[in-house]
Amino acid sequence: MKVHFYDRSLWNDFYKYLSAIGLVTSTTFLFITTSDNFKIITGGVLSIAIFTVFLALWFRANSLKYVKVKIDSTSVEIKEGDLFEQEGLIAIGFNEYFDTVVDDKIISKKSLNGIFIDTYLIHTGKEVDELDVLIENGVENEHKAKGKKRKAEGKLQRYKLGAIYLLDDRYILTAFTKFNDRNEARLTMSEYLEFLVNFWDNVNSIYAQRSVSVPIFGGGITRFKEHKTISDEELLKIMLWTFKISEMRFKHPARLTIIIHPEKIKAINLNDIKGLGNGL
Repeated sequence: MKVHFYDRSLWNDFYKYLSAIGLVTSTTFLFITTSDNFKIITGGVLSIAIFTVFLALWFRANSLKYVKVKIDSTSVEIKEGDLFEQEGLIAIGFNEYFDTVVDDKIISKKSLNGIFIDTYLIHTGKEVDELDVLIENGVENEHKAKGKKRKAEGKLQRYKLGAIYLLDDRYILTAFTKFNDRNEARLTMSEYLEFLVNFWDNVNSIYAQRSVSVPIFGGGITRFKEHKTISDEELLKIMLWTFKISEMRFKHPARLTIIIHPEKIKAINLNDIKGLGNGL
């Protein structure tokens, strides 16, 4: 159960209903004279009703699969779903080299990156070799990184975290993870923050009033240095916070949507996320 009995967001929701029930009840008894027996019966009924309301809120909080939060002028939707089925622009994280070899060594077949290359790239009418050329020629020089020669197999050109390439006016390919000498995706928390801030700012320059859908970046196989365990819910909160401090803003009807895989949403307290809107 992801929302526990003592969850603060659950009790905040409950107090709102409790206040409303208390206001109606006190107002009613203020103007109506009743017998003591009626008051006792009414009190019992209200107690059962209040308990039922709490259970309903608790069940709803644990069943939430969609919430919307407002960050300044932008509506941010957070929901369960398939990233590739969303409308508008779709963001897909690559490594810092924009590698395209899906072999479970450089790119996992189960990752969004791997699924995109193996399953969805063909819908663009392009081969992997063509994509490599497009990325190399399409990413601006200012987003290309220098130094640090690669020892492991794969591409040689490295890109700054948050660099993007817009493919077919549909897919936002972005340099997300750093690779070590064993082709393992790793990031420090400061690098993760750097990526997000750069990513939001770069998307701001190309989205052209279209809605953008993104996954929870880092919620897959990314290893975070200095942090042995970091949950998808914590990553989601970090994404919302960096969006808040960035220059990225969507104008209606465009919106930002963060898509959560059905297997992962069971562990994310969306009721708590919903309450973050006013606090961001």
